[in-house]
Amino acid sequence: LKKILIFLQVTASVIMGKTLMILFPNAMKRHILKQGEKSRMNQNPKFSYENWGPTFFSFKYLLFVLKVKWKRLEDEAYEGHPAPNTPVVTFTGEVRSLLDFTRGNRPLILNFGSCT
Repeated sequence: LKKILIFLQVTASVIMGKTLMILFPNAMKRHILKQGEKSRMNQNPKFSYENWGPTFFSFKYLLFVLKVKWKRLEDEAYEGHPAPNTPVVTFTGEVRSLLDFTRGNRPLILNFGSCT
């Protein structure tokens, strides 16, 4: 049931976004670029809007968002239950599972922080 609701929500968002891109291309470009500022996507001069902007609200975009959201359904953590084995990316760019880093019966400690 959760997957169906996510499917309907994401599909409606993609249809609405695609419709707005067709009807108001300049306004949507400004909106997407503004979103890109938050993630610093548009700070790379070799990675222009023309390379990635049109991919928003495409069929591939829909499939990717669905895949991520459905995967997140499995990532819920509950007190007293085993930790979810979520995918993580190493400093070298390798994708591994979180529990790959456990060693024997030693606890795995995750430290999240910021340098700001």
